[in-house]
Amino acid sequence: MKLPSLLRVSFLLPFAAALFAADSKPVGVNASFKGPVGLQLYSLRGLATTNAPAALKQAHDFGFVDVELAGTYKQTPEKFNEMLAAHGLRAVSGHWSYDLWKKEPEKVIAEAKALGVKFAGCAWIGHKPPFDEAAVRDAIAVFNRAGEVAAAAGINFFYHCHGYEFLPFKNGTLMDELITGTDAKKVSFQMDVLWVVFPGQDPVKWLRKYPGRWSLMHLKDLRKGVVGDASGRTDLKNDVALGTGQMNWPAILKAAQEVGVKHYFIEDESPTVLEQIPVSLRYLESVKL
Repeated sequence: MKLPSLLRVSFLLPFAAALFAADSKPVGVNASFKGPVGLQLYSLRGLATTNAPAALKQAHDFGFVDVELAGTYKQTPEKFNEMLAAHGLRAVSGHWSYDLWKKEPEKVIAEAKALGVKFAGCAWIGHKPPFDEAAVRDAIAVFNRAGEVAAAAGINFFYHCHGYEFLPFKNGTLMDELITGTDAKKVSFQMDVLWVVFPGQDPVKWLRKYPGRWSLMHLKDLRKGVVGDASGRTDLKNDVALGTGQMNWPAILKAAQEVGVKHYFIEDESPTVLEQIPVSLRYLESVKL
């Protein structure tokens, strides 16, 4: 009997991931830093856009099981899930566009369910620079609605910070307004460490300021000597292997574990990503908190 595509994926995925996990130890963790550590597949976009199976094999060969998605490279969610399972990978989280969340949150959740993710989020708020109060008010409404739709389907909605949210506002920043204005029960956040440090903020202070609101983290280091701003943009060559840049990873990871971050994803957008990811993994496997 031939199972329908989606049922076939649901049946095979646990076995594929378990089979691979049984033959390897988790990557990027140690007795001090427990992770779990996955890969944001956008890191391999250069390869994935032309050969998605090769990119998934590369993620597998690095030792990852958990991945975060930023699109399915012209494949249906069901087909892409089959491809993930075939390479011993499982999608934990994914990003969708702000416009889609705003206009068709139900469509996002349908795709998220087909992919089997536990977390579905947004990584960029559409706005005309500079980011301002009007954009925050719009985002609060969009995210609270997204959180409701996602929660009803058993999925966690999150927003990934990108640096421009840290402009001053009232007695704090626009990021404070975004966090306090959204429903703590239905809207969580993904801290991209580079995009907190780049505008001059301290990741440890933000983790401790809003414990319980940070569900996910992007592990990304910033080249030494680079001085950032609140633009949300920088040269991709400023992404460097973990432990070789500006970040105080022992302090950041210690705080992250203490406040309840559930999943960590390496995201490396640099042109030397294939050389840098193994260095980052070795660093995480040796870091002491």
